[in-house]
Amino acid sequence: MIKEHLVHAFTHAALSPDPDIAVAALMIARVEYPRLDAGPYLDRLDAIGREAKRRIAAATAAIDAPPDVDAERYAQVMALNDYLFDEMRFVGNEEQYEDPRNSFLNEVLDRRTGIPITLALLYMEVARRAGLHVEGVNFPGHFLLRCPARRGLRYAEDLIIDAFHGGALLSRELLRHQAGASEDEEDPALFESRLLPHATKPQILSRMLLNLKRVYVRMLSFPQARDVTELLVAVDPFAVNELRDRGLLAYHLKDFSAALRDLQAFLQLTSTARLDCDERTDRAQIWEHVKTLRKRVASLN
Repeated sequence: MIKEHLVHAFTHAALSPDPDIAVAALMIARVEYPRLDAGPYLDRLDAIGREAKRRIAAATAAIDAPPDVDAERYAQVMALNDYLFDEMRFVGNEEQYEDPRNSFLNEVLDRRTGIPITLALLYMEVARRAGLHVEGVNFPGHFLLRCPARRGLRYAEDLIIDAFHGGALLSRELLRHQAGASEDEEDPALFESRLLPHATKPQILSRMLLNLKRVYVRMLSFPQARDVTELLVAVDPFAVNELRDRGLLAYHLKDFSAALRDLQAFLQLTSTARLDCDERTDRAQIWEHVKTLRKRVASLN
């Protein structure tokens, strides 16, 4: 099982107001690499950030910028894209998308490949070190980035960036099509708030962990999946489905006392919730597990 001190340290890093999300991301990697030294990877990010800062400072407002965007921000993003994706050759790992190494920041830095959210995290951390504000965006099904236009500019849209596809800039029309947005989302403010919401630090880490948990479960790597779920519960103690999954994984691994504790807590927390048909079926199955677990645990005492 994951070390308790790592869970505590991760919780502190994930929920602290410090914007450095790389520290927490490297703690996630200790699920697979318990002896990982984060220092050299943070130093590498600092070095990449210093060079990116130099490139961004040298960028001048682009005359070929698309209409309705901030030409200065466009030039800065293009300079950062050229550095990260053309020169350093970071790339989305489309051929081995389900490789768990894609979810670990140390491996992303070593192998220069990853999935949308880890490449986006890398991009954010380099941009922050370079003095360029870039934030995560919880677009459905594919994590994106936003570089806001400077304040005071008329008709300047924020830039939406896809780090998985080489820093491609995505139009609102394309995003509407991908999301199947309805006519009522023609209102720009409604579209931005519903489909391009700002991703908070805990949300980014939770999305990374959910991806990793799914990969481990598909690989039948249940001990690692349980460790990842420990970190998910640490980020959000009220995530009842993660509490349920942690209990089910403990059950599978024959840690019956822990399984009983989590599954009973799940039933208690969902006792007054309004559930749909599938959720009621799930809850009934959990109750059957709890009855079995109570007998098993009683027989062990």
